[in-house]
Amino acid sequence: MIVENIKDVSRYEEVIKSEKPIIVKFYATWCPDCSRLNAFIGEIFEEHPSFEWFEMDRDEFPEIAQEQQVMGIPSLLVYQNGEKIGHLHSANAKTPEQVSEFLSQYK
Repeated sequence: MIVENIKDVSRYEEVIKSEKPIIVKFYATWCPDCSRLNAFIGEIFEEHPSFEWFEMDRDEFPEIAQEQQVMGIPSLLVYQNGEKIGHLHSANAKTPEQVSEFLSQYK
């Protein structure tokens, strides 16, 4: 599965308007927990094929991160129809089980 890296605010605003739930992963290149998440996220993609996945570098979009209350990274945010309907904070995104359990709520 290919994950689109969102590079501008207009694309972010476009993708979060999806009628079906989508995932935006906030990360940073210097973040060790982000690298750990990346080690197993491929399995999560396969378990949850109904989602479209996107990612944003939190450091490139500090205003959006602040607005969306992304205090820790990685954070997985679920959006639908322009609204954030779910937020998995970094402290709870350390294992495949935690991430999969969180996403199961939005099927």
